[in-house]
Amino acid sequence: MFEKNGEEPSTNAVVRKEDLPFIGSSYNFVGAEQGDVAISMFMVGAQPGRGAPLHLHEYDEVVIVQERRSRFVIGDVIREVTAGDIVVVKARTPHGFIKPGGSVLKELDIHVDSTLAD
Repeated sequence: MFEKNGEEPSTNAVVRKEDLPFIGSSYNFVGAEQGDVAISMFMVGAQPGRGAPLHLHEYDEVVIVQERRSRFVIGDVIREVTAGDIVVVKARTPHGFIKPGGSVLKELDIHVDSTLAD
């Protein structure tokens, strides 16, 4: 938390990625556990052959592909996405991805939910 000249700490914070839980292929930032932030996110580092199976949420999700490429399923569409692409997945849309061969995929998955409750 930030402090200003001896005042009470505010709700602003700096969180180190390495201090977050690492589950599967990602560091997980859960907004409800970080000062009641309105979003949650996964900082993904998926090895070839890894990804997320088809699933859905009751909230929107935005995926920012940062490095490499991924094969993404959104509803009944399969699409290859690459670094620089932003994937928008509306609530209740089945989606998932897999990292084809090559090196590690890096993406940021932003969930418009503070608890990641489906």
